[in-house]
Amino acid sequence: MIANKIRELRKKKRLTLDEVAEAVGTSKQTIHRYENGVIANIPHDKIEKLAEILSVSPSMLMGWEESDAEPEYTKRHGAKRVKMMGSVSHGEPIYDDDEYVDFINSGVDADFCLRASGDSMVGARIYDGDVVFIKKQKTVDNGEIAAVIIDDTATLKRVYYYPDEEKLILSPENPKYAPFVYIHEELSKIKIMGKAVAFQSAVR
Repeated sequence: MIANKIRELRKKKRLTLDEVAEAVGTSKQTIHRYENGVIANIPHDKIEKLAEILSVSPSMLMGWEESDAEPEYTKRHGAKRVKMMGSVSHGEPIYDDDEYVDFINSGVDADFCLRASGDSMVGARIYDGDVVFIKKQKTVDNGEIAAVIIDDTATLKRVYYYPDEEKLILSPENPKYAPFVYIHEELSKIKIMGKAVAFQSAVR
């Protein structure tokens, strides 16, 4: 839970509420509400600033990364060019031609990135038009967000795989959308492109 993560990291770094509030550009009372979960929908620009003052990546702050080690995101060794692929759909998968169409300058340790489309991952704070950075890997742990290819189409979802049942569930982060469920021989249609490790969003 992001509220607990903010409080734990702040205390670990021995920062006061006032110090965090000043760095984020908000009030001490607002930071307190973040930590207590009273304000759950934290604006993207505030998440970026919270991550910076707490020396973590936005993705770790939101629970995407488990490691407590200082990520490359905060080391600022210099941005690199990350390849941008075609859009990935949140609602329904859209065709992906596997061609890189652009580059993003970023310090994120990722192999490529995609521009999200739709609103089915808003619960993970990924919105339409956001850039999602992907680290190539063939498998992900249950509950992690991945870019997945299905019959030459791509989608961004939380992945849950149950090998004993030969079942894979691709779950959205929006109650408006039902999960995609694949079983038995349908699994041969699925290819995990990699794990979502960070996102980049416009201020909202």
